[in-house]
Amino acid sequence: MHTKSLSELSTALHNGDITSVALTQHYLDRIKQYNGELNAYITICEESALAQATDADTQFKAGTAGPLTGIPLAHKDIFCTQGVRTSCGSKMLDNFIAPYNATVVEKLNTAGMVLLGKTNMDEFAMGSSNETSFYGAVSNPWDTDRVPGGSSGGSAAAVAAQLAPIATGTDTGGSIRQPAALCNLTGLKPTYGRISRYGMIAFASSLDQAGPMARSAEDAAMLMQAMAGFDERDSTSVDHPVPDYTTDLNTPLDGLTIGLPTEYFDAGLDPAVNDTIQAAIKQYETLGATIKEISLPNTKLAVPTYYVVAPAECSTNLSRMDGVRFGHRCEDPVDLEDLYTRSRGEGFGEEVKRRIMTGTYALSAGYYDAYYLKAQQCRRLIRDDFVAAFKQVDVIMGPTSPTTAFKAGEKTDDPVAMYLADIYTISTNLAGLPGMSIPAGFVDGLPVGLQIIGNYFDEARLLNVAHRYQQVTDWHQQAPDAFAG
Repeated sequence: MHTKSLSELSTALHNGDITSVALTQHYLDRIKQYNGELNAYITICEESALAQATDADTQFKAGTAGPLTGIPLAHKDIFCTQGVRTSCGSKMLDNFIAPYNATVVEKLNTAGMVLLGKTNMDEFAMGSSNETSFYGAVSNPWDTDRVPGGSSGGSAAAVAAQLAPIATGTDTGGSIRQPAALCNLTGLKPTYGRISRYGMIAFASSLDQAGPMARSAEDAAMLMQAMAGFDERDSTSVDHPVPDYTTDLNTPLDGLTIGLPTEYFDAGLDPAVNDTIQAAIKQYETLGATIKEISLPNTKLAVPTYYVVAPAECSTNLSRMDGVRFGHRCEDPVDLEDLYTRSRGEGFGEEVKRRIMTGTYALSAGYYDAYYLKAQQCRRLIRDDFVAAFKQVDVIMGPTSPTTAFKAGEKTDDPVAMYLADIYTISTNLAGLPGMSIPAGFVDGLPVGLQIIGNYFDEARLLNVAHRYQQVTDWHQQAPDAFAG
């Protein structure tokens, strides 16, 4: 059962070949068997999952079930889930039980999906390796000595090891796409504002966006359909029509123009990864696409711009974590200052503290114009590069990550090296564009991801471009042998 796609599971459930309770129990058993080795889940919702599955089976009997009814999924532990611990991978929120559902959770509950549990993540989504979590590092199912990527590494590992058929993730600078690439998944970061951020614990408010992490573009399209849409509770949500993402999946690619930025194929790209990406691009030529070399000249500004904007916004967002209203509180504070200081000092990990301090400095009097304002000006230049590029091409392609999955602990002592793991993904967040990563092959047994970037609200085209490639290749169907049983 765990090898089937969402559409196959949906068909089996609607035909009565399997019940949602049996399917849910199957995944719960796999989680019990393998999660100890991967640490992909923080919280497992066995009792409530079986109750949701029972309700789903009732809907099937009544003939009221939808396409996603009864299908299990996992949520990244950044989405508020009523009555369930929502930790954001941090000691600060280890005792936080969300009193309401995020809009994403609400929508997928309405669709009849079954929550298996909450997945591990880099603390407050700050990291590229899933090693900053208070609950310990997550292992990559393809090689458990290596990282799964971050910050959505728990979701990526869970789907790659088939401990969930699909999962949600969030992407602030590549946190869906990079772990998707390192774990051989299809991960989609939608246009900023396409999916509601209400109830999604904020890291950097102008960059964060939720999206699906799946084994195929078809699966991602099905989940995206249920997640997308305007939400009046989210001031950053965009009231833009939501198309049927599954309708045009099979549209031929004749006439498609693919742009290849010269800046994405630089000296920092592993040669073997480059060869794999070039082979995937040649496959697109056989599908009818035209290749055009383009330039995104301000790409070099992306990493420094991001690491001013994101820490500045995280400094502001995490100021609410003070030990007063919710979250970790130090024992026996002597006064209010002591309460704030020790609660935050004990509750936050080193990477979160590093980014809070960086952001606070960038926003401080005398430095705001020199750093934050300048970063926002650079951000506009990066966006303008994409606007110009999309006048020439339909989509942009390149590597998702400069290397395959690196060894656990390899970059933990070098924050800059860790930050450069997102060098090809950060620009799309700064510009607010949609982007996705799809499986494109392997180097020494480790997955390589091809990144596809689209114009604003062009997720349907991205899914079509990804799906057509997956119809003629089988990279996305490969699964790690160690978790096949």
